[in-house]
Amino acid sequence: MRFVFRFPDIGEGITEGKIIEWYVKKGQQIGSGDPVVKMETDKVVTDIPSPRDGVVSAVYGSEGDVINVDDSLIEIEIEGVEGVEAQEIAQEKPVPASEKPVAEKGFGVVGTIEVAGDGAFLPAGTEGLDSVPETASLEKPVKILATPVARAMAKDLGIDIDQVKGSGPAGRVMKSDIKSFHTARPSVGHISEPVDDHQVNIIPLTQIRKTIARKMAVSKQTAAHMTIMEEVEVSELIKLRREQKDGFEDLGLKLTYLPFILKAVAVGLKSYPMLNSELDLERDRILQKKYYHIGIAVDTEDGLVVPVIRNVDRKSIADLATELGEISAKARERKLTMDDFKDGTFTITNYGSIGGTFGVPVINYPQAAILGVGRIMEKPVVNSGNIEIGNLMPLSMSVDHRIVDGGEATRFLLEVAGYIANPVSLLLKN
Repeated sequence: MRFVFRFPDIGEGITEGKIIEWYVKKGQQIGSGDPVVKMETDKVVTDIPSPRDGVVSAVYGSEGDVINVDDSLIEIEIEGVEGVEAQEIAQEKPVPASEKPVAEKGFGVVGTIEVAGDGAFLPAGTEGLDSVPETASLEKPVKILATPVARAMAKDLGIDIDQVKGSGPAGRVMKSDIKSFHTARPSVGHISEPVDDHQVNIIPLTQIRKTIARKMAVSKQTAAHMTIMEEVEVSELIKLRREQKDGFEDLGLKLTYLPFILKAVAVGLKSYPMLNSELDLERDRILQKKYYHIGIAVDTEDGLVVPVIRNVDRKSIADLATELGEISAKARERKLTMDDFKDGTFTITNYGSIGGTFGVPVINYPQAAILGVGRIMEKPVVNSGNIEIGNLMPLSMSVDHRIVDGGEATRFLLEVAGYIANPVSLLLKN
């Protein structure tokens, strides 16, 4: 019998991927767990393994093609299977991964998402199960029925899912309904391609760039952005780094200013937990995180990615320097995995590393805040009535004004600035 293997839903709101390299061809014998194809998604480049033993009887798509979740990848001829058994295999759904109620992670949705099980392969794509809707009442309307994949897609595209008519059982909104609704909407900002294409350099959008475009638009359309700025005198930080630099190099580590900033942010978040929160309007609540997983925006040739360093509050400056080196290298070598992006609660973007000063960073929605760090500059400062040459680090922080007030944001930023100005105390925190 022939078994159709489809591009699986690997979670985190991913709806499509680009075929980078085929590992199999028609007529090839493969086993369960053997890699079939290398796919580029908006977050990672990953191999997709086969779920069954057999002979490849058909391959769909060419290298460079973009395909959607649930589109056919290959057909596998399974020997010795026929009759009732064949019909059962053809109709079977993949064993679902465990479902856990979770808050939005990255750009996911509140509800249930598939997480990896104990099997050796990724499950074929299928629409997941949604949370049981709340009982209707006069005060609160019934929540729209929709699959997690559909909710994630609607959020990425800036679609109000309440406006979408569902075609699934009991009116459930499916992924296909979101696609149809999006296609039917009038396009905004469409630019006609000129007749003389020699005057325009046409650059196809990568998966990463498409996702950046969608998510930045969602953030600006959803969160109420407010930005505050501060300058902090960091001569003591420069001195401390200079003193510690050689010792770190002896351990094979590069010591930058970022580990100190990471640690200062984690300590500050404990004092001002609203900055480490997330707004859940669907359930009329705020999710205040008790863990401190901080994303670091990394500039790569393919675009901006935000891998996460976990439990920053529990780690020393040396630990953070180690992880920063590792995760930056993985990002630039395109070796990041899905786990590297999960569960971020706050984000830091260091445009100072490439010469920027002040900026207005865009919140990594649904997080509540993002801190931008500019380059250190020598400037005159007043110290005890005397003008001296100081070293000033510009800080810019954008917050979601729906849940973070201006006073709270300012106090948080001043506390972080205080730790950066007097960093010795951070060496004692782990």
